[in-house]
Amino acid sequence: MIVTHGTVAPHGTGCVLSIGNFDGAHRGHQAIFQRLVASARALGVPASILTFEPHPREFFSPGSAPARIARLRDKLERIAAAGIDRTHVARFDARFASLSAERFVEDILVRGFRVRSLLVGTDFRFGARRAGDIDMLRNAASAHGFALEALPEVNVDGERVSSSAVRSALQAGDFARTQALLGRPYTISGRVAHGKKVGRTLGFPTANIMLRREPAVSGIFVVEVEDTQAGWRAQGAANVGRRPTVNEVPVPLLEVHLLAPQPGQQNLYGRHLRVTFRKRIRAEEKYDGLEALRAAIASDVEQAKDYFRDHG
Repeated sequence: MIVTHGTVAPHGTGCVLSIGNFDGAHRGHQAIFQRLVASARALGVPASILTFEPHPREFFSPGSAPARIARLRDKLERIAAAGIDRTHVARFDARFASLSAERFVEDILVRGFRVRSLLVGTDFRFGARRAGDIDMLRNAASAHGFALEALPEVNVDGERVSSSAVRSALQAGDFARTQALLGRPYTISGRVAHGKKVGRTLGFPTANIMLRREPAVSGIFVVEVEDTQAGWRAQGAANVGRRPTVNEVPVPLLEVHLLAPQPGQQNLYGRHLRVTFRKRIRAEEKYDGLEALRAAIASDVEQAKDYFRDHG
């Protein structure tokens, strides 16, 4: 998949396009991707996605924007796996936010993407102050000669699949429901960075992954870990939080402790790991000193070992 950033460049002879944040690439998004690819193959043009960084709600209200389900790299990997040919990551800034709905159609859809067919949800809104809606798009499609397809919502067990529903399931620690909505287990991936080595001092060394933005989960978890380059898998316990007891950080950090590290798994700096969340053990807490913290971690590790003994 070709990934571009910044200004929207003309897409040759056109494309079939869908627009959205696609946070989590859940089953509703997957239905869009599937239909997008089929339509693009029928027309003989690229299947294209327009998404945004940062998310519009992070731009307008950074203090109250919803937590991210997936990091940008993870989202792009899911989009590529669905067979999408091109994804453009537009910088959502004041200039982009000020585009009127009419200018969005003319500058982005018609002149930028040269859209042949547009696929969106029935509740899709666009342009400054979200003034554009599906009715306006129908008129624009007729005026500019592109097709428009409004896709119905996807439901799982009677629940509408949405990013909000996924966040709700994650915040509740309900990973079975999360998997049903996503169509796969919940994961976070990233490159291991150097930390303060506090875990090593306590007897529980961790691989630290910087998250940069607020994640949709917090607390202590049972996890499985995969090195996406070396191909190995391991069992672990993880903390997603700010480490309130010692060396508190402003943005949550993912710290993973491998339960039984094998040769080649001790020095993980610079490795790209995928962490799969299986069970929430508890919330993150602030303890009265390192000994209390050590005892809590030891208990968490034992609970993680018990989980894997019970689940193979």
